[in-house]
Amino acid sequence: MEWNRALRYKNLNEWSEEEKKHLLLQIENSPWRLHYHIQPESGLLNDPNGFSFFNDEWHLFYQNYPMGPVHGLKCWYHLSSKDLIHWKGKGLAILPDTEYDSHGCYSGSAIPVEDRLFIMYTGNVRDKNWNRFSYQLGAWMDKKGRISKLKTPLIAKQPENYTDHFRDPQIIRYHNSYYALIGAQTKQKEGNILVYQSKDLKNWEFNGPLELPLKNLGYMIECPNIVWVDQKPVLIFCPQGLDQNILHYQNIYPNTYLIGDTFDPEKNRFESKYLLHNLDEGFDIYATQAFNAPDGRTLAVSWIGLPEIDYPTDQYGWAHCLSLIKELKIQDGHLYQFPVKETESLRGRKIELDGVLTEQTQLILNQNETAYELEIILKGNGEGKLQLASDGHQALNLIFNFADGTLVLDRSHAGIPFAQQYGTSRTVQIPKNTPLNLHIFMDASVVEIFLNHGHDVLTSRFFPSKKQTKIFLETNHHLAYNGNYWSLHSINK
Repeated sequence: MEWNRALRYKNLNEWSEEEKKHLLLQIENSPWRLHYHIQPESGLLNDPNGFSFFNDEWHLFYQNYPMGPVHGLKCWYHLSSKDLIHWKGKGLAILPDTEYDSHGCYSGSAIPVEDRLFIMYTGNVRDKNWNRFSYQLGAWMDKKGRISKLKTPLIAKQPENYTDHFRDPQIIRYHNSYYALIGAQTKQKEGNILVYQSKDLKNWEFNGPLELPLKNLGYMIECPNIVWVDQKPVLIFCPQGLDQNILHYQNIYPNTYLIGDTFDPEKNRFESKYLLHNLDEGFDIYATQAFNAPDGRTLAVSWIGLPEIDYPTDQYGWAHCLSLIKELKIQDGHLYQFPVKETESLRGRKIELDGVLTEQTQLILNQNETAYELEIILKGNGEGKLQLASDGHQALNLIFNFADGTLVLDRSHAGIPFAQQYGTSRTVQIPKNTPLNLHIFMDASVVEIFLNHGHDVLTSRFFPSKKQTKIFLETNHHLAYNGNYWSLHSINK
């Protein structure tokens, strides 16, 4: 299908039942559908939204264009869960059906207020000349899951000297006030985070741009989040067009974090002595949303996908997925990420691993499975390689060098190539001559790799053949390994 503007913004009710059935048949025949990651029933999934705990359930929404693997007339799709692992689809929940969101319900967040969930999101509107108008909108969800939109915008227009790139409000409660952090762009094409304040969730005052210790953060900032991790404020955001001298990255746009010392939203100040970091060192993480859960944990979920990139699943009528739910911790001034404890509920059959290699390659697992968890500790000298999803020729390779202190994720021969203009490998520094702990979650066409208990994370899509199910380990010197392999259950009924 040739996706022109008219098709992308065609009213969802105007698609025929025959067209919808054809799309679902395409998806059913896709070779890369997932077992335990959230994926769209149809079409495109992108930013996670409204991640929250309300009415004794976890709630999560995601951006969805249900008619194809493209950015079109966006809706919010709703999921709920009792355990952060098994998610119940509630269907499309926020639709582009008012004058303030007629061309898409864009990203936002949610917060419980008494016996209802308050939702704040961006409404996208285009006029006949395709000029954009961005509105920050509100809605309430009751305990029965019924959502009612507010009739007028909470914030009807961006401030002076800002363009129509004004979106993705994150709402937080702080010192008896509500604050909204909104991604924005100045007319001089500089990315900012704007701070708004409200006492009643109805009337919002513009406090100004958030003052950061870093300057020149690209031409636009998307998906700003402030959370507290071990009593420290952490800013998570997506700067577009960020100077490589400020932070090295290879993806089209990075997803970054900055640990803070203090955060004062009334004075618009975020102070930090720390460096800016990539949140994920892999190929495909963006638009992470985090919040402080009532059980004391700081939880995060990410879009596994990137804007403006074509993926092999596109030909089957769907695109992208969400990450596992991750808990955030700070240790020695560094942000750690690891899957929530509840992820262990997916575990099935267990295989213990233990062995020694000397200048050889060895098949260590051949389970013919594409959904598994592998935790393995490697101790050795020299170099080595862990071949995931291998058929003996094609593989997703983890190449480690104990002497140099590097680990490389190489997907150049992992299956169908894509996004090669942004490189086919990613490199992470690891402690030299020290055991390496790898915690790997494989799911058909996505891998999440947690290094050294979550000190670094590499998340990536790849698209293997059906024969790529073996795991090999090799070394050019001496290598000891031990760990566990678990087959993982599907969350799909």
